Amino acid sequence: MLIKTYCAALQGIDAIPVTIEVASDRGLMFTMVGMADTAVRESQQRVQLAITKSGRQYPHRNIVINLSPADIRKEGASYDLPIAVGMLVASDLVSCNDIDRYMIIGELSLDGSVLPVKGILPMAILAREMGLKGMIVPSANATEAAVVNNIDVFGADNLNQVLDHLSGITPMQPVVVNTREEFARDSSVFDYDFADVKGQETVKRAFEVACAGGHNIILVGPPGSGKSMMAKRLPSILPPLTLSEALETTKIHSVAGKLRRGSMLMTARPFRSPHHTISPVALVGGGSNPMPGEISLAHNGVLFLDEFPEFSRQVLEVMRQPLEDRHISISRAKYAVDYPASFMLVASMNPCPCGYYNHPTKPCTCAPGAVQRYLSRISGPLLDRIDIQVEIMPVPFDELSSASEGERSASIRERVIAARAIQSARYGGIHGVHCNAQMTSALIKQHVRLDRESIARIRDAMQRLDMSARAYDRILKVARTIADLDSSEEVLPRHVSEAINYRSLDRGTWGATSPKSPF
Repeated sequence: MLIKTYCAALQGIDAIPVTIEVASDRGLMFTMVGMADTAVRESQQRVQLAITKSGRQYPHRNIVINLSPADIRKEGASYDLPIAVGMLVASDLVSCNDIDRYMIIGELSLDGSVLPVKGILPMAILAREMGLKGMIVPSANATEAAVVNNIDVFGADNLNQVLDHLSGITPMQPVVVNTREEFARDSSVFDYDFADVKGQETVKRAFEVACAGGHNIILVGPPGSGKSMMAKRLPSILPPLTLSEALETTKIHSVAGKLRRGSMLMTARPFRSPHHTISPVALVGGGSNPMPGEISLAHNGVLFLDEFPEFSRQVLEVMRQPLEDRHISISRAKYAVDYPASFMLVASMNPCPCGYYNHPTKPCTCAPGAVQRYLSRISGPLLDRIDIQVEIMPVPFDELSSASEGERSASIRERVIAARAIQSARYGGIHGVHCNAQMTSALIKQHVRLDRESIARIRDAMQRLDMSARAYDRILKVARTIADLDSSEEVLPRHVSEAINYRSLDRGTWGATSPKSPF
Protein backbone atom coordinates (compact mmCIF):
# COMPACT_ATOMS: atom_id res chain seq x y z
CA MET A 1 0.00 0.00 0.00
CA LEU A 2 1.23 3.50 -0.86
CA ILE A 3 0.21 6.59 1.13
CA LYS A 4 1.32 10.24 1.11
CA THR A 5 1.48 12.85 3.80
CA TYR A 6 3.08 16.26 4.01
CA CYS A 7 5.81 17.85 6.06
CA ALA A 8 8.07 20.85 5.38
CA ALA A 9 11.74 21.78 5.17
CA LEU A 10 13.24 25.16 6.00
CA GLN A 11 15.04 27.23 3.39
CA GLY A 12 16.14 30.59 4.73
CA ILE A 13 13.19 31.88 6.77
CA ASP A 14 10.62 30.21 4.52
CA ALA A 15 9.36 26.64 4.34
CA ILE A 16 9.12 24.43 1.28
CA PRO A 17 6.79 21.41 1.04
CA VAL A 18 8.14 17.90 1.53
CA THR A 19 5.98 14.95 0.50
CA ILE A 20 6.56 11.82 2.55
CA GLU A 21 5.67 8.75 0.47
CA VAL A 22 5.46 5.46 2.39
CA ALA A 23 5.13 2.12 0.56
CA SER A 24 4.49 -1.10 2.51
CA ASP A 25 4.88 -4.60 1.06
CA ARG A 26 5.90 -8.08 2.09
CA GLY A 27 9.38 -8.40 3.46
CA LEU A 28 11.51 -7.14 6.34
CA MET A 29 13.54 -4.31 4.77
CA PHE A 30 13.52 -0.62 5.80
CA THR A 31 14.69 1.85 3.18
CA MET A 32 14.72 5.66 3.28
CA VAL A 33 15.61 7.78 0.24
CA GLY A 34 15.48 11.49 -0.53
CA MET A 35 18.74 13.15 0.66
CA ALA A 36 18.15 12.67 4.38
CA ASP A 37 20.81 13.73 6.88
CA THR A 38 21.92 11.64 9.87
CA ALA A 39 19.17 12.92 12.19
CA VAL A 40 16.47 11.94 9.67
CA ARG A 41 17.98 8.50 9.03
CA GLU A 42 18.10 7.82 12.77
CA SER A 43 14.34 8.23 12.87
CA GLN A 44 13.92 4.50 12.21
CA GLN A 45 15.08 3.64 15.74
CA ARG A 46 13.06 6.43 17.36
CA VAL A 47 9.92 5.56 15.40
CA GLN A 48 10.18 1.83 16.13
CA LEU A 49 10.45 2.29 19.90
CA ALA A 50 7.85 5.09 19.97
CA ILE A 51 5.28 2.85 18.23
CA THR A 52 6.03 -0.09 20.52
CA LYS A 53 5.97 1.95 23.75
CA SER A 54 2.67 3.50 22.65
CA GLY A 55 1.09 0.04 22.72
CA ARG A 56 0.88 -0.25 18.96
CA GLN A 57 2.07 -3.05 16.69
CA TYR A 58 5.20 -2.21 14.75
CA PRO A 59 4.79 -3.11 11.04
CA HIS A 60 7.25 -5.92 10.34
CA ARG A 61 7.06 -5.43 6.60
CA ASN A 62 9.13 -4.10 3.72
CA ILE A 63 8.97 -0.31 4.20
CA VAL A 64 10.22 2.18 1.61
CA ILE A 65 10.09 5.89 2.51
CA ASN A 66 10.72 8.60 -0.08
CA LEU A 67 11.23 12.21 0.99
CA SER A 68 10.31 14.28 -2.04
CA PRO A 69 11.73 16.42 -3.64
CA ALA A 70 14.88 14.33 -3.60
CA ASP A 71 17.26 17.20 -4.49
CA ILE A 72 16.61 19.14 -1.25
CA ARG A 73 18.48 18.14 1.89
CA LYS A 74 16.21 17.11 4.80
CA GLU A 75 17.56 17.95 8.27
CA GLY A 76 16.41 17.51 11.85
CA ALA A 77 13.95 15.30 13.68
CA SER A 78 10.69 16.97 12.60
CA TYR A 79 9.98 14.08 10.18
CA ASP A 80 9.61 11.46 12.95
CA LEU A 81 5.86 11.90 13.50
CA PRO A 82 4.75 11.85 9.83
CA ILE A 83 7.00 8.85 9.14
CA ALA A 84 5.50 6.92 12.07
CA VAL A 85 1.94 7.77 11.03
CA GLY A 86 2.69 6.95 7.40
CA MET A 87 4.17 3.55 8.26
CA LEU A 88 1.13 2.54 10.34
CA VAL A 89 -1.42 3.72 7.77
CA ALA A 90 0.46 2.15 4.84
CA SER A 91 0.61 -1.18 6.73
CA ASP A 92 -3.20 -1.11 7.43
CA LEU A 93 -2.60 -0.96 11.17
CA VAL A 94 -4.40 2.40 11.42
CA SER A 95 -7.28 3.57 9.24
CA CYS A 96 -7.24 7.10 7.84
CA ASN A 97 -8.78 8.29 4.60
CA ASP A 98 -7.63 11.91 4.52
CA ILE A 99 -4.04 11.74 5.78
CA ASP A 100 -2.91 13.56 2.62
CA ARG A 101 -4.93 16.61 3.71
CA TYR A 102 -2.79 17.22 6.79
CA MET A 103 0.67 18.60 7.35
CA ILE A 104 2.17 16.56 10.19
CA ILE A 105 5.29 17.75 12.03
CA GLY A 106 6.99 16.62 15.22
CA GLU A 107 9.88 14.82 16.85
CA LEU A 108 9.17 11.56 18.66
CA SER A 109 10.57 10.58 22.02
CA LEU A 110 11.21 6.91 22.73
CA ASP A 111 8.09 6.76 24.94
CA GLY A 112 5.86 8.04 22.14
CA SER A 113 5.55 11.66 23.29
CA VAL A 114 5.75 14.42 20.68
CA LEU A 115 8.56 16.93 21.18
CA PRO A 116 8.68 20.52 19.86
CA VAL A 117 10.63 21.51 16.76
CA LYS A 118 11.80 24.84 15.33
CA GLY A 119 10.43 26.73 12.33
CA ILE A 120 6.74 25.94 12.93
CA LEU A 121 5.46 29.40 11.95
CA PRO A 122 6.76 29.41 8.33
CA MET A 123 5.52 25.81 8.02
CA ALA A 124 2.03 26.87 9.12
CA ILE A 125 2.05 29.67 6.53
CA LEU A 126 3.03 27.10 3.89
CA ALA A 127 0.25 24.71 4.96
CA ARG A 128 -2.32 27.48 4.51
CA GLU A 129 -0.92 28.33 1.08
CA MET A 130 -1.17 24.66 0.07
CA GLY A 131 -4.87 24.65 0.99
CA LEU A 132 -4.56 21.75 3.45
CA LYS A 133 -7.35 20.80 5.84
CA GLY A 134 -5.27 21.08 8.99
CA MET A 135 -1.89 20.84 10.66
CA ILE A 136 -0.81 18.49 13.45
CA VAL A 137 2.09 19.83 15.52
CA PRO A 138 3.57 19.30 19.00
CA SER A 139 1.49 20.92 21.76
CA ALA A 140 4.41 23.19 22.67
CA ASN A 141 4.33 24.62 19.12
CA ALA A 142 0.53 24.82 18.75
CA THR A 143 0.03 28.46 19.79
CA GLU A 144 2.86 29.55 17.49
CA ALA A 145 1.24 27.80 14.50
CA ALA A 146 -2.27 28.97 15.46
CA VAL A 147 -1.21 32.57 14.80
CA VAL A 148 -1.82 31.76 11.12
CA ASN A 149 -5.53 32.04 10.36
CA ASN A 150 -7.72 30.02 7.98
CA ILE A 151 -6.18 26.67 8.91
CA ASP A 152 -6.97 24.26 11.76
CA VAL A 153 -4.01 23.62 14.06
CA PHE A 154 -4.06 20.58 16.37
CA GLY A 155 -1.56 20.25 19.20
CA ALA A 156 -0.56 16.67 20.11
CA ASP A 157 1.17 15.41 23.23
CA ASN A 158 1.82 11.86 22.07
CA LEU A 159 1.60 9.51 19.10
CA ASN A 160 -1.65 7.86 20.25
CA GLN A 161 -3.43 11.24 20.24
CA VAL A 162 -2.46 11.75 16.60
CA LEU A 163 -3.53 8.25 15.55
CA ASP A 164 -6.87 8.47 17.38
CA HIS A 165 -7.57 11.84 15.77
CA LEU A 166 -6.78 10.66 12.23
CA SER A 167 -8.86 7.48 12.66
CA GLY A 168 -11.80 9.44 14.07
CA ILE A 169 -11.83 7.68 17.46
CA THR A 170 -11.07 10.78 19.57
CA PRO A 171 -10.89 13.96 17.48
CA MET A 172 -8.69 16.74 18.84
CA GLN A 173 -9.95 20.29 19.15
CA PRO A 174 -8.15 22.94 17.10
CA VAL A 175 -6.12 25.55 18.96
CA VAL A 176 -7.59 29.05 18.63
CA VAL A 177 -5.57 32.22 19.19
CA ASN A 178 -6.97 35.75 18.94
CA THR A 179 -3.85 37.17 17.33
CA ARG A 180 -4.88 40.81 17.20
CA GLU A 181 -6.08 40.87 20.81
CA GLU A 182 -2.90 39.28 22.16
CA PHE A 183 -0.77 41.51 19.94
CA ALA A 184 -2.46 44.69 21.10
CA ARG A 185 -2.28 43.68 24.76
CA ASP A 186 1.46 42.99 24.91
CA SER A 187 2.90 45.49 22.43
CA SER A 188 3.49 48.24 25.01
CA VAL A 189 5.01 46.21 27.86
CA PHE A 190 8.72 46.98 28.51
CA ASP A 191 11.18 46.07 31.23
CA TYR A 192 13.08 49.37 31.12
CA ASP A 193 11.93 53.00 31.02
CA PHE A 194 13.76 56.26 30.35
CA ALA A 195 12.13 57.69 33.47
CA ASP A 196 14.79 55.83 35.46
CA VAL A 197 17.63 57.73 33.74
CA LYS A 198 18.99 60.72 35.66
CA GLY A 199 20.12 63.65 33.52
CA GLN A 200 21.64 62.88 30.07
CA GLU A 201 19.00 64.99 28.33
CA THR A 202 21.21 65.52 25.28
CA VAL A 203 21.69 61.78 24.82
CA LYS A 204 17.96 61.14 25.33
CA ARG A 205 17.23 63.64 22.59
CA ALA A 206 19.76 61.95 20.30
CA PHE A 207 18.04 58.60 20.92
CA GLU A 208 14.67 60.16 20.16
CA VAL A 209 15.96 61.52 16.85
CA ALA A 210 17.60 58.18 16.01
CA CYS A 211 14.38 56.22 16.65
CA ALA A 212 12.21 58.73 14.81
CA GLY A 213 14.27 58.43 11.63
CA GLY A 214 15.66 54.89 11.95
CA HIS A 215 19.21 56.26 12.16
CA ASN A 216 22.22 54.28 13.34
CA ILE A 217 23.86 55.84 16.40
CA ILE A 218 27.17 55.55 18.25
CA LEU A 219 27.80 56.67 21.84
CA VAL A 220 31.29 57.70 22.89
CA GLY A 221 31.99 58.10 26.58
CA PRO A 222 34.02 56.93 29.58
CA PRO A 223 33.20 53.83 31.64
CA GLY A 224 30.21 54.26 33.93
CA SER A 225 28.61 57.08 31.96
CA GLY A 226 25.47 55.04 31.25
CA LYS A 227 25.96 53.92 27.63
CA SER A 228 24.69 50.37 28.09
CA MET A 229 21.95 51.40 30.51
CA MET A 230 20.46 53.87 28.02
CA ALA A 231 20.83 51.54 25.04
CA LYS A 232 18.75 48.87 26.84
CA ARG A 233 15.91 51.39 27.10
CA LEU A 234 15.90 52.14 23.41
CA PRO A 235 13.19 49.57 22.45
CA SER A 236 10.75 51.35 24.78
CA ILE A 237 10.68 54.43 22.52
CA LEU A 238 10.73 52.69 19.16
CA PRO A 239 7.42 52.66 17.26
CA PRO A 240 5.41 49.46 17.85
CA LEU A 241 5.68 46.55 15.47
CA THR A 242 3.03 46.32 12.79
CA LEU A 243 1.32 42.95 12.39
CA SER A 244 3.31 42.17 9.23
CA GLU A 245 6.60 43.16 10.91
CA ALA A 246 5.75 41.00 13.93
CA LEU A 247 5.00 38.03 11.67
CA GLU A 248 8.29 38.40 9.79
CA THR A 249 10.31 38.86 12.99
CA THR A 250 8.67 35.85 14.62
CA LYS A 251 9.45 33.72 11.55
CA ILE A 252 13.16 34.49 11.90
CA HIS A 253 13.23 33.63 15.59
CA SER A 254 11.16 30.50 14.96
CA VAL A 255 13.63 29.25 12.33
CA ALA A 256 16.52 29.98 14.69
CA GLY A 257 14.78 28.11 17.53
CA LYS A 258 14.78 31.20 19.77
CA LEU A 259 11.07 31.23 20.65
CA ARG A 260 9.92 30.09 24.07
CA ARG A 261 7.54 27.13 24.29
CA GLY A 262 3.93 28.22 24.06
CA SER A 263 4.85 31.61 22.59
CA MET A 264 2.90 33.37 19.88
CA LEU A 265 3.75 36.48 17.90
CA MET A 266 6.63 38.64 19.08
CA THR A 267 5.09 41.91 20.24
CA ALA A 268 8.26 43.84 21.16
CA ARG A 269 11.05 44.80 18.81
CA PRO A 270 14.06 42.54 19.30
CA PHE A 271 17.14 43.79 21.13
CA ARG A 272 20.30 41.81 20.40
CA SER A 273 23.57 42.45 22.22
CA PRO A 274 26.30 39.99 21.13
CA HIS A 275 29.66 39.84 22.91
CA HIS A 276 32.64 41.38 21.11
CA THR A 277 34.24 37.92 20.68
CA ILE A 278 31.48 36.88 18.25
CA SER A 279 32.56 35.27 14.96
CA PRO A 280 31.59 36.62 11.51
CA VAL A 281 29.36 33.57 10.85
CA ALA A 282 27.51 34.01 14.15
CA LEU A 283 26.92 37.67 13.28
CA VAL A 284 25.69 37.41 9.68
CA GLY A 285 24.43 33.79 9.66
CA GLY A 286 25.31 30.68 7.68
CA GLY A 287 27.29 27.70 8.94
CA SER A 288 27.20 24.04 7.94
CA ASN A 289 23.48 24.02 8.79
CA PRO A 290 22.48 27.55 7.72
CA MET A 291 20.95 29.61 10.51
CA PRO A 292 20.10 33.31 10.87
CA GLY A 293 22.83 35.38 12.53
CA GLU A 294 22.57 38.18 15.06
CA ILE A 295 21.91 40.85 12.42
CA SER A 296 18.87 38.88 11.23
CA LEU A 297 17.66 38.17 14.76
CA ALA A 298 17.76 41.96 15.23
CA HIS A 299 15.56 42.48 12.15
CA ASN A 300 12.97 45.24 12.80
CA GLY A 301 14.74 45.93 16.08
CA VAL A 302 18.05 46.98 17.61
CA LEU A 303 21.54 45.51 17.31
CA PHE A 304 23.60 46.83 20.21
CA LEU A 305 27.37 46.45 19.92
CA ASP A 306 29.04 47.41 23.19
CA GLU A 307 32.78 48.11 23.17
CA PHE A 308 32.59 48.69 19.42
CA PRO A 309 36.35 48.91 18.65
CA GLU A 310 36.95 45.62 20.49
CA PHE A 311 35.11 43.64 17.81
CA SER A 312 37.45 42.07 15.28
CA ARG A 313 37.97 44.00 12.07
CA GLN A 314 36.56 41.12 10.01
CA VAL A 315 33.36 41.05 12.08
CA LEU A 316 32.82 44.79 11.70
CA GLU A 317 33.47 44.80 7.96
CA VAL A 318 30.93 42.06 7.17
CA MET A 319 28.24 44.41 8.46
CA ARG A 320 28.84 47.01 5.78
CA GLN A 321 26.75 45.37 3.07
CA PRO A 322 23.70 44.47 5.25
CA LEU A 323 23.71 47.97 6.76
CA GLU A 324 23.32 49.36 3.25
CA ASP A 325 21.08 46.71 1.62
CA ARG A 326 19.10 45.68 4.75
CA HIS A 327 19.42 41.98 3.91
CA ILE A 328 22.23 39.45 3.82
CA SER A 329 22.82 36.93 1.04
CA ILE A 330 24.94 33.93 2.01
CA SER A 331 26.25 31.69 -0.75
CA ARG A 332 28.14 28.48 -0.08
CA ALA A 333 29.00 25.44 -2.16
CA LYS A 334 25.95 23.48 -0.94
CA TYR A 335 23.39 26.24 -0.40
CA ALA A 336 22.43 29.86 -0.94
CA VAL A 337 20.10 31.61 1.50
CA ASP A 338 18.83 35.14 1.95
CA TYR A 339 18.01 36.57 5.38
CA PRO A 340 16.42 39.96 6.12
CA ALA A 341 18.59 42.31 8.18
CA SER A 342 16.83 45.66 8.53
CA PHE A 343 18.01 46.72 11.96
CA MET A 344 19.00 49.85 13.81
CA LEU A 345 22.67 49.76 14.81
CA VAL A 346 23.47 51.16 18.24
CA ALA A 347 27.17 51.12 19.14
CA SER A 348 29.05 52.31 22.18
CA MET A 349 32.74 52.79 22.82
CA ASN A 350 35.24 54.36 25.15
CA PRO A 351 36.97 57.42 23.70
CA CYS A 352 40.42 55.88 24.16
CA PRO A 353 42.10 52.72 25.49
CA CYS A 354 42.13 53.97 29.09
CA GLY A 355 38.61 55.34 28.67
CA TYR A 356 39.07 58.86 30.08
CA TYR A 357 39.85 61.12 27.11
CA ASN A 358 37.88 64.38 27.56
CA HIS A 359 36.72 63.26 31.03
CA PRO A 360 35.91 66.31 33.19
CA THR A 361 37.74 65.05 36.32
CA LYS A 362 39.91 62.03 35.53
CA PRO A 363 43.12 62.34 33.46
CA CYS A 364 43.75 60.35 30.29
CA THR A 365 46.86 58.19 30.59
CA CYS A 366 47.11 57.21 26.92
CA ALA A 367 50.21 57.94 24.87
CA PRO A 368 50.09 60.64 22.15
CA GLY A 369 48.20 59.43 19.10
CA ALA A 370 46.56 56.56 20.99
CA VAL A 371 43.09 58.14 20.75
CA GLN A 372 43.18 58.35 16.96
CA ARG A 373 44.64 54.84 16.66
CA TYR A 374 41.82 53.54 18.85
CA LEU A 375 39.19 55.24 16.70
CA SER A 376 40.86 53.96 13.51
CA ARG A 377 39.86 50.42 14.51
CA ILE A 378 36.50 51.40 13.03
CA SER A 379 36.89 51.82 9.28
CA GLY A 380 35.74 54.97 7.52
CA PRO A 381 33.16 53.15 5.32
CA LEU A 382 31.55 51.63 8.41
CA LEU A 383 31.58 54.91 10.33
CA ASP A 384 30.08 56.45 7.21
CA ARG A 385 26.93 54.36 7.78
CA ILE A 386 26.36 55.74 11.30
CA ASP A 387 24.29 58.92 11.10
CA ILE A 388 24.44 60.11 14.71
CA GLN A 389 27.61 60.34 16.83
CA VAL A 390 27.17 61.51 20.40
CA GLU A 391 29.58 62.09 23.26
CA ILE A 392 28.26 61.11 26.69
CA MET A 393 29.67 62.24 30.04
CA PRO A 394 29.12 60.94 33.58
CA VAL A 395 26.14 62.39 35.44
CA PRO A 396 27.04 64.85 38.25
CA PHE A 397 26.24 63.69 41.78
CA ASP A 398 23.54 66.32 42.29
CA GLU A 399 21.55 65.01 39.31
CA LEU A 400 22.28 61.40 40.22
CA SER A 401 20.92 61.82 43.75
CA SER A 402 17.89 63.81 42.65
CA ALA A 403 14.51 62.29 43.49
CA SER A 404 12.83 63.80 40.42
CA GLU A 405 11.80 61.40 37.68
CA GLY A 406 12.78 61.93 34.06
CA GLU A 407 10.43 61.96 31.09
CA ARG A 408 8.75 58.60 30.62
CA SER A 409 9.36 56.46 27.56
CA ALA A 410 5.67 56.57 26.66
CA SER A 411 5.82 60.34 26.09
CA ILE A 412 8.94 60.09 23.94
CA ARG A 413 7.41 57.20 22.05
CA GLU A 414 4.35 59.25 21.11
CA ARG A 415 6.55 61.85 19.39
CA VAL A 416 8.52 59.11 17.62
CA ILE A 417 5.32 57.48 16.33
CA ALA A 418 4.04 60.84 15.05
CA ALA A 419 7.31 61.47 13.18
CA ARG A 420 7.26 57.96 11.69
CA ALA A 421 3.69 58.53 10.49
CA ILE A 422 4.85 61.60 8.57
CA GLN A 423 7.63 59.57 6.95
CA SER A 424 5.30 56.68 6.09
CA ALA A 425 3.04 59.11 4.23
CA ARG A 426 6.03 60.72 2.50
CA TYR A 427 7.58 57.46 1.25
CA GLY A 428 4.37 55.47 0.86
CA GLY A 429 4.84 54.74 -2.84
CA ILE A 430 8.60 54.07 -2.74
CA HIS A 431 9.70 50.44 -2.37
CA GLY A 432 12.24 49.76 0.36
CA VAL A 433 12.10 53.25 1.90
CA HIS A 434 10.16 53.60 5.14
CA CYS A 435 12.11 56.19 7.12
CA ASN A 436 14.54 59.06 6.63
CA ALA A 437 17.63 56.93 7.24
CA GLN A 438 16.85 54.99 4.05
CA MET A 439 16.74 58.06 1.79
CA THR A 440 18.84 58.00 -1.35
CA SER A 441 20.68 61.05 -2.69
CA ALA A 442 17.79 61.72 -5.10
CA LEU A 443 15.27 61.62 -2.24
CA ILE A 444 17.44 63.93 -0.15
CA LYS A 445 17.40 66.51 -2.96
CA GLN A 446 13.63 66.14 -3.25
CA HIS A 447 12.65 66.32 0.41
CA VAL A 448 15.42 68.41 2.01
CA ARG A 449 15.36 71.94 0.62
CA LEU A 450 17.60 74.35 2.50
CA ASP A 451 17.44 78.12 2.68
CA ARG A 452 20.54 80.30 2.48
CA GLU A 453 21.03 80.45 6.25
CA SER A 454 20.95 76.66 6.57
CA ILE A 455 23.44 76.22 3.75
CA ALA A 456 25.71 78.80 5.34
CA ARG A 457 25.60 76.97 8.68
CA ILE A 458 26.56 73.66 7.10
CA ARG A 459 29.35 75.29 5.10
CA ASP A 460 30.68 77.04 8.20
CA ALA A 461 30.52 73.87 10.30
CA MET A 462 32.30 71.72 7.74
CA GLN A 463 35.09 74.29 7.35
CA ARG A 464 35.42 75.24 11.03
CA LEU A 465 35.21 71.72 12.40
CA ASP A 466 37.12 70.18 9.49
CA MET A 467 34.37 67.65 8.78
CA SER A 468 34.68 65.14 5.96
CA ALA A 469 32.46 65.23 2.89
CA ARG A 470 30.64 62.07 3.99
CA ALA A 471 29.12 64.04 6.86
CA TYR A 472 27.04 66.22 4.49
CA ASP A 473 24.34 63.71 3.53
CA ARG A 474 24.18 62.43 7.10
CA ILE A 475 23.52 65.94 8.41
CA LEU A 476 20.68 66.43 5.89
CA LYS A 477 19.03 63.11 6.77
CA VAL A 478 19.13 63.82 10.49
CA ALA A 479 17.94 67.40 9.95
CA ARG A 480 14.95 66.04 8.02
CA THR A 481 14.08 63.80 10.97
CA ILE A 482 14.41 66.66 13.47
CA ALA A 483 12.04 68.70 11.29
CA ASP A 484 9.55 65.80 11.29
CA LEU A 485 9.70 65.68 15.10
CA ASP A 486 8.97 69.41 15.01
CA SER A 487 6.05 68.78 12.58
CA SER A 488 7.74 71.15 10.15
CA GLU A 489 7.41 70.69 6.41
CA GLU A 490 10.58 72.70 5.80
CA VAL A 491 14.04 72.00 7.21
CA LEU A 492 14.89 75.14 9.16
CA PRO A 493 18.29 76.46 10.31
CA ARG A 494 17.71 75.29 13.90
CA HIS A 495 17.13 71.75 12.62
CA VAL A 496 20.39 71.87 10.69
CA SER A 497 22.29 73.22 13.71
CA GLU A 498 21.09 70.35 15.92
CA ALA A 499 22.00 67.80 13.24
CA ILE A 500 25.52 69.25 13.02
CA ASN A 501 25.97 68.69 16.75
CA TYR A 502 25.43 64.95 16.19
CA ARG A 503 28.66 64.54 14.18
CA SER A 504 31.21 64.50 16.99
CA LEU A 505 33.64 62.00 15.45
CA ASP A 506 33.75 63.80 12.10
CA ARG A 507 35.55 66.72 13.65
CA GLY A 508 39.12 66.79 12.42
CA THR A 509 40.35 67.87 15.85
CA TRP A 510 38.64 65.02 17.73
CA GLY A 511 41.30 62.87 19.32
CA ALA A 512 44.10 65.02 17.91
CA THR A 513 44.41 67.36 20.87
CA SER A 514 46.37 66.48 23.96
CA PRO A 515 44.39 64.68 26.65
CA LYS A 516 42.95 66.98 29.27
CA SER A 517 44.43 66.96 32.74
CA PRO A 518 42.56 68.11 35.86
CA PHE A 519 45.78 69.53 37.33
